[in-house]
Amino acid sequence: MILLDILPQGQCINAARYCSTLDRPKEAIRRKRPGLLRRGVVLQHDNATPHSANLTQQWLQRYGWEILPHPAHSPDLAPSDFHLFGPLKRHLGGMAFKTEDDLISELRNWFDNLDVDFFRVGINWLLSRWQKCIDLHGNYIVK
Repeated sequence: MILLDILPQGQCINAARYCSTLDRPKEAIRRKRPGLLRRGVVLQHDNATPHSANLTQQWLQRYGWEILPHPAHSPDLAPSDFHLFGPLKRHLGGMAFKTEDDLISELRNWFDNLDVDFFRVGINWLLSRWQKCIDLHGNYIVK
């Protein structure tokens, strides 16, 4: 995992915040995976307003990041929806946190202890889901 960014309670994400958030994985990739930025980055995000805003599009063009197309309202193609949130929800189920910092600490701990295969499985599952979406001409994937 390259970046875990937690938006402070009460704040909303906008294009400027999203672009500043994208700066962080860009620098982490440069440090942790030298050469990857030269080969190109493919980013998957949905069509939420901060992701599709002109400011964000300019940022992505400036750094040459490719965007993996994401049909509107397609949670079946979002790894966070089909692969991440279920296990995270099961992990956090029944826990109570006294402070936001306690919750953030547990989130960081959970992510830090995920095996690399967890992410590999999610990416491979995404590939098969994309193929199903293509085969279904963009329709939702049935479980």
